[in-house]
Amino acid sequence: MNTLAYGLLGLVARTPSSGYDLMLKLQPFWQAKHSQIYPLLAKLEQEGYLEFTRIHQTDRPDKKVYSITEKGQIALQVWLSEPAAEPVVRDELVLKTYCLGLADRKAAAALFVERIQQCRENLDMYEHYIQEYKADAVDHAHPPDHPDHPSFGDYLLLSWGARRMREDITWCEWVLELLKKGE
Repeated sequence: MNTLAYGLLGLVARTPSSGYDLMLKLQPFWQAKHSQIYPLLAKLEQEGYLEFTRIHQTDRPDKKVYSITEKGQIALQVWLSEPAAEPVVRDELVLKTYCLGLADRKAAAALFVERIQQCRENLDMYEHYIQEYKADAVDHAHPPDHPDHPSFGDYLLLSWGARRMREDITWCEWVLELLKKGE
């Protein structure tokens, strides 16, 4: 199985979901297209890792809601205990930065100003969700940064995203300062 298959198992293990719901949940962590997810769900179901319940809908085609099987839970536990692969970086701004000496300074600066704006928007969103988890903590025995909280993983990833956005903003601002030296 590939990483996407394990990711789908992990998402379904947390909450039974339709293919569309899984696609939406997966996007912040892993870029996958509709054309990848649905065939993979069918394969995981055929191989006994997932099962589904068909939900009748009057205004749309019936929906399949997937849940994980015992075989899927075992496979997921094995995968979770293995070391993670080295991260893959595919950031167009990183490639453009490598070639920055060939660009017009104003056009180059615009790239970093735009990235700062994107990062600030994402940071605001992450911080909003982090605050929601903290506010929701009163309904649980533990705060969201405790491993026993049901949304511990969500909280960790939102915090990771917020830290990445802050660091990206700092780096972009530094690059902009260096670009100004050449004016």
